[in-house]
Amino acid sequence: MGYLKMKKSSIMLCLLPAVLWYSFIILIPVLLACYYGFFDWSGGVNKAFVGIQNYVDVINDSVFRLSLKNNLFLILVCLIGQLGIAFLFAFMLNSRHIRMKSLHRTMSYFPAVLSAVVVGFIWSFIYDYNYGLLNSFLRAVGLEDQAQAWLANDKIVMILVAVPLIWQYIGYYMIIIMSAMSSVDPQIFEMAEIDGANGWKKAVYITLPLIKNTLIVCVTLCIAGNMKIFDLIYSLTGGGPGNSSSVMAMYAYKTSFLSYKMGYGSAMSVMILLLSFVLVGGSQLIMRRATKEEE
Repeated sequence: MGYLKMKKSSIMLCLLPAVLWYSFIILIPVLLACYYGFFDWSGGVNKAFVGIQNYVDVINDSVFRLSLKNNLFLILVCLIGQLGIAFLFAFMLNSRHIRMKSLHRTMSYFPAVLSAVVVGFIWSFIYDYNYGLLNSFLRAVGLEDQAQAWLANDKIVMILVAVPLIWQYIGYYMIIIMSAMSSVDPQIFEMAEIDGANGWKKAVYITLPLIKNTLIVCVTLCIAGNMKIFDLIYSLTGGGPGNSSSVMAMYAYKTSFLSYKMGYGSAMSVMILLLSFVLVGGSQLIMRRATKEEE
C-alpha cells in the first residue's frame, strides 16, 4: 500500500511541471481574458467595470459576425477540400498498384511542414498582379483581360484564401488517414475484390466505415484549426480588402493591439472560445450519434 502511495506521489511530482506550464500558458490567460472582458480597459492601470456590455457589443458587432461567417466558410470548405482530397490521396497510396509511394507521401506532406506565414507569402506571390504566377499564366495563354489583382477582389478573396489553406494541410490529414487504413486487415479488401467491389465501392462501403473514428478526430482538428486561424490570413491579406477576409482571431487581434480596446478584445476572445467549444462539441455529438445509429 505504501509503495502504491509513493508511486502515485512520484507520478504527480513528474506531472507537476507540465501542469504548471499548461496553467501558465493556457488556463491563466483564459481566466484573465474572462475577467478583463467585464471592463472597459485600454491596457493601462485604469479600467472601468461595464458588466456584460462588452459581450453584448460583440454579439451586435457586424464585423465580428462577418468574421464568424468567414470562419464558418473556411470550416465548410476545408472539411470538403482538406479531408476529401486527403482521403482520396490516402486511398490511392494505400493501393498496391501505385509505385514510388514514399515519394508521393513526402511530396504530399511537404506543405504541412512549412510555416503558415511562409505559405501566405508564397501564395501572395502567386496572386500578385504584376509578377504573380497566376496572371503570368493568363497572359501567356492570351487571357490577359482576365488578369486582375486577385486579393483585392472582395467577392472571391475568401475562396482565394481557402486554396492555400487546403493545399497546406492535405498531407497532414492524409498521413492520419493512411495510418488508420494501415490498421485495417488487408484480407478485408482482398475479400471485397473477390466479391467484385471496385475502387469506389471499396472506398465508400468498406474503408470509410472502418476508419470512422479517425475521421471524427480529423473533423474535430479541422474545425478547431479553422476557428483559430490567424497567421495565414495575416500574411496573405491582413483581413482585407476592408474586412472581407477578416476572421475572428484577426479581428480580436486588431481590436486588442491596434485599437487598444483590451477589454473588448478579451470579451471577443472568450466568445471565440465558447463558439469553438459549441462547434467542436456539437460536431462530435452529431457524428457519434450517427455512428451509433449505424451500429
